Amino acid sequence: MEEPEAFIDRTLRAEASEWRTWADGDASVGGLRVYGASVGAVRGVVRDALRRYRGMTHDETVALASQLWRTPVFERRLAAVVLLQSRVETLTGNDLTRIEGFLREAGVPALIEPLSVDVVRPLLARLTGAEAERAERIVARWAHADAAGLRSAAALLSERRLR
Repeated sequence: MEEPEAFIDRTLRAEASEWRTWADGDASVGGLRVYGASVGAVRGVVRDALRRYRGMTHDETVALASQLWRTPVFERRLAAVVLLQSRVETLTGNDLTRIEGFLREAGVPALIEPLSVDVVRPLLARLTGAEAERAERIVARWAHADAAGLRSAAALLSERRLR
């Protein structure tokens, strides 16, 4: 059977629209290449992958997210975010390090916001005790980070807590 990363990449490419790529101008978003697949198509591809590869463990899920993120293509990185959104209940405080790396490299609000609001926020809400305290220190550090994506994430998380 085809590996999950290869399945997702192949399917994203098949979902690409030449028109959408041209509409994006130079076929890049925030320095990332663009296949031209819609957000809905990306969500559908991840949903199909989760059905096809049932029973992925936590480690397999975060490894797949990292594999998808590694290639600087917007739809692949969005698929990594959607994968983490879909499996957020399996994430632990230790996954914040990986997510921090994603936020450092995200470069565009379309990746930063869902990572912050739909992945980090529910993760933080679930943590307790020492793990919660550690996570809060990490996120507080993001507010003063050299990476704009981390500062944006910290601001989004702070905004949401105030509401």
